[in-house]
Amino acid sequence: MAVKALYSYDFPSADRAELFGDDQLVYVHWEGNPVFCSAACFRVPKAMAFAEFVETVVGPWAGSDPDFDPASVGDWRVNGQPLGAPGDAPLTELGIGHKALLQFTA
Repeated sequence: MAVKALYSYDFPSADRAELFGDDQLVYVHWEGNPVFCSAACFRVPKAMAFAEFVETVVGPWAGSDPDFDPASVGDWRVNGQPLGAPGDAPLTELGIGHKALLQFTA
């Protein structure tokens, strides 16, 4: 969302990529879920494998919804674009960069 400042605003972003070193921020949104109405943000290593990310980050987060079934997770998208078969590829090789939005359905 664009913000209109009432004065000159020339400050570097506090969450710019270079401040996170080998890590990055990734937003995750479970579409259609009434418990998680917006994306959650996670700090994860850039080199983390997608499968590990799903198992150790997305799973525990989504598991706080008692209706979560890990076997039903699919339709992964990155910034609205379909994500093929991610497997064990690192997040950055899949186009999941700093502050990317990763969406799924379950």
